[in-house]
Amino acid sequence: MRAARERFLADGVDGASLRAIARGAGTGIGMVYYYFRTKDELFLAVVEETYARLLGGLEVALDPALPVEARIRRVFERFGELAGDEVDVLGLVVREALFSPTRRELVIERFSRGHIPLLAALVVDGRASGALREDVPPTVLMMSALSLGIAPQLVRRFVGDRFVFAEAPRGVALAHALAEVLMRGAAAEPRRDE
Repeated sequence: MRAARERFLADGVDGASLRAIARGAGTGIGMVYYYFRTKDELFLAVVEETYARLLGGLEVALDPALPVEARIRRVFERFGELAGDEVDVLGLVVREALFSPTRRELVIERFSRGHIPLLAALVVDGRASGALREDVPPTVLMMSALSLGIAPQLVRRFVGDRFVFAEAPRGVALAHALAEVLMRGAAAEPRRDE
């Protein structure tokens, strides 16, 4: 798995050679084919190895016994604490989903049995409890939470202080700030003199 992840990250799935993966794993190509009939199966296994760990963390963060806002903060915190291999595999998933319709479908199918139902339950609970707006479609709420919880954490990680304000928070502090923006908005309160 490690050899496949390294080759996929370096060359993309289409560009990775199964022979090079087998060599990197210290085995023959026959062993690769014994366990994985296609490169797409191997790709999905590489994703699953990391995704299972991430999904476990999301299941804990999204404990339905917690208030909706606490769950959102915890999910954002989990993305702020992504390990290096999780960031790498997330990047691989995005790249392959953008350029390979086959792998896009594989990933969508897997995610629809993973974090998507967990987030959908969060949105349903949030709307029912009044924590999330009922006039905003559930899909928009989910997309908003995903884009606010993942993208800024990755940008902060990749660019450091180069293109962001020096006082921009990191990690848990960034997760809490992003959750605050999701829950309360970014617009300033109107001034009384206007």
